[in-house]
Amino acid sequence: MTAFQFRLERVRALRERGEDLAKEELAGALSRRTDCEERLRLTTQTLAAARDQQRSLAGGPVSASDLIARQQYLERVERDRVAGQQDLVRHEAEVEQRRAALVAAARDRQALERLKERRRRDHALALARVDGAAMDEIALTLHRRRAS
Repeated sequence: MTAFQFRLERVRALRERGEDLAKEELAGALSRRTDCEERLRLTTQTLAAARDQQRSLAGGPVSASDLIARQQYLERVERDRVAGQQDLVRHEAEVEQRRAALVAAARDRQALERLKERRRRDHALALARVDGAAMDEIALTLHRRRAS
C-alpha cells in the first residue's frame, strides 16, 4: 500500500495562507486603531490645554482679534477631536470585520485539518488491515508447511 497522501493538500495550503493573510490584516487594523487612539488622546490633551489657556485669559485684558483667533483655534481642535472619534469608530469596525474574517479563515482551515487527520487515521487502519492480512497469510502458510 502507498504512503498517505491527502488529496486536498493544495486546498488546505491555500486555506492556511488565507488564514495567515487574515492575521496580517487584523494586525494592520489593530495597529491603525492604536495609532488613531494615540492621535485622539493627543487631540484631547491639546483641546484641554486650549480651554485652560482661554479660561486663564478671561480675567485680563485681551484684544478682540486674539479672542477671535483663540476661539477659532479652540473650535478647530474640537472639530479635530470629533473627527478623531469618528475615525476611531471606523477603525473599531474594521478591527471587528478583520477579526471575523480571521475566525472564518481559521474555521475553514481547521475543518480541512480535521478531515486530513481523519483520512490519515483511515489510511493507517487500512494499512494495518493489509499488514494483518499479510501476517495471517504468512502464519497460515507456515502452519500448513508444519502440518504437512
